[in-house]
Amino acid sequence: MFQCHNCGANKTHEEQVSEVFQIYGKPVLVENIPAIVCSRCGETTFSRETTEKIRQMLHGDHQPTKAISVDVYAFK
Repeated sequence: MFQCHNCGANKTHEEQVSEVFQIYGKPVLVENIPAIVCSRCGETTFSRETTEKIRQMLHGDHQPTKAISVDVYAFK
């Protein structure tokens, strides 16, 4: 049975999420990732299969589906 590593709850739901990864210092957005989400705190967890597919996409020969511009703010 699942137990959230963040808050200890065990109630979850499935959701598709977007996540930004830093690859060689460059932010890369992956959209529509199937995730298990804690219903209490919102912590997301990916299956091993999903994690491996993301790794192969970002470090393999896959090409991005689109490119976007991102505004960057420095917190001072």
